[in-house]
Amino acid sequence: MTALTLEQRRRDLGGGLSVGRVLPAAQRRMVGPFVFFDHMGPLTLAAGVDRGVDVRPHPHIGLSTVTYLFAGEIMHRDSVGSALPVRPKEVNWMTAGKGITHSERFEKARAQGDFLHGIQAWVALPTEFEEADPSFSHHEGGDLPRWSEGGVHGQLIAGEAYGLKAAVRTHSPLFYAHLELSAGASAELPAGHAERALYVAQGAVQVAGERIDAGRMRILDTADTRVSAIEPATVMVLGGEPVGERYLYWNFVSSSRERLMQAAADWKAGRMKLPDADDEEFIPLPEKGPAPPPAMS
Repeated sequence: MTALTLEQRRRDLGGGLSVGRVLPAAQRRMVGPFVFFDHMGPLTLAAGVDRGVDVRPHPHIGLSTVTYLFAGEIMHRDSVGSALPVRPKEVNWMTAGKGITHSERFEKARAQGDFLHGIQAWVALPTEFEEADPSFSHHEGGDLPRWSEGGVHGQLIAGEAYGLKAAVRTHSPLFYAHLELSAGASAELPAGHAERALYVAQGAVQVAGERIDAGRMRILDTADTRVSAIEPATVMVLGGEPVGERYLYWNFVSSSRERLMQAAADWKAGRMKLPDADDEEFIPLPEKGPAPPPAMS
């Protein structure tokens, strides 16, 4: 891979909630199986915040969603019966497979106010798992190995890296980790995968002599072996093996354009079950589409 730097693009999700979208980008659509990467916040939510900030029930196919927070709390409910919050340094890993629906609501913020900061990523499933049964798992504590050394505090979110393995079940080889670096500290960048990237959520770092500020992702070259903090920094490192071309329409990911269109038709016709504990409203299919999208790889 050739080194490349991507900058987040702000996207308004409604209700005052905006995110910085990094993947997919025109210059780079995927990194290994990571097909989507959103930086949420940092955002202060006042007590009594309008319900418009919530992400109402919506569907997915063909991917796993990964929610990871630095701060705040989000309440998750889905159509396989899961209902629990995700909090800082915990992981909600939801595998859509042949189809799942879920909502994400800011109930703590509504009750007492909150400060939100985190990352939501999507991981495309290998072709043989695209139509798997949907599932959900929540991980914290010992499921997510931590380490500290030389001004670097790390936590493995999924996959294998730094000689550690997270308990999260993945469907293809990948790694995903959170690093906190003190000013001047340096950390190894995981090797052994075809595609790798680094995202700076806060602060500033240097890789191979290039400064990377907050809100930017560096697609790593094979020669990129370490990251050094210019100032205190929060960094996400991620990557893995490619899963092949993927098409994306709205919340759906698939190796087949026809499957995307079928999922859109199913949602529009009400054929996808809503979350058990949140079935009184939903996000309608966007007015435009689905037009067959270009392939992503």
